Amino acid sequence: MTPGSTSPSLQIDRLCCVRGDRTLFHDLSFAVSGGELLHLKGHNGSGKTTLLRALAGLLLPESGEIRWQGENIRALREEYARHLLYLGHHNGIKGDLTAVENLRIAAILDGYALDEETAWRILAEIGLRGHEDLPTKHLSQGQKRRVALARLLANRATVWVLDEPFTALDVAAVQLLQDVIHRHVADGGIAIVTTHQEVAMIGANTRTIELGRRDA
Repeated sequence: MTPGSTSPSLQIDRLCCVRGDRTLFHDLSFAVSGGELLHLKGHNGSGKTTLLRALAGLLLPESGEIRWQGENIRALREEYARHLLYLGHHNGIKGDLTAVENLRIAAILDGYALDEETAWRILAEIGLRGHEDLPTKHLSQGQKRRVALARLLANRATVWVLDEPFTALDVAAVQLLQDVIHRHVADGGIAIVTTHQEVAMIGANTRTIELGRRDA
């Protein structure tokens, strides 16, 4: 972050989300600033994915506001999208394309060009050396997940919204992803993550919010 620049800030103000006739959460308020990791926890059906999709601007909450740098993300639209990287449950890769091709297309969709040499380097770094030019339909589920997660190393977004990013990853890949997330946060970025796995999402700048708590 350059001197005098404004620290990134995402504010959630009295958010309410409804699915069908059920309120998932209401009056939810919190803020996340640059250099912070927010770990969202909660049982299945507590609204974690719904909240992440709302934060990514993919669904409209029943009430409340999500603000980026003090402005409602609905008003910002494309400007907010340029600062955001959302990775959901699905890998979002095309099986007939190679890992390199998938990564370069993802970069174009994210609004920037990624040269082939850089794509190969990133895929090797994410643990796919020797698989870069294979059609992804021939890769294992864990390898496909790595292709999707390679976007984290290629993207320049400030806000990472990651829904169960550790799914289908082996121990080495989990450790690598943890390091990537913590490095992003240490560089002043924001990471909002959900996970069922017991992984080391703990750090000096990590906070946890639990949705749908079942108090005894």
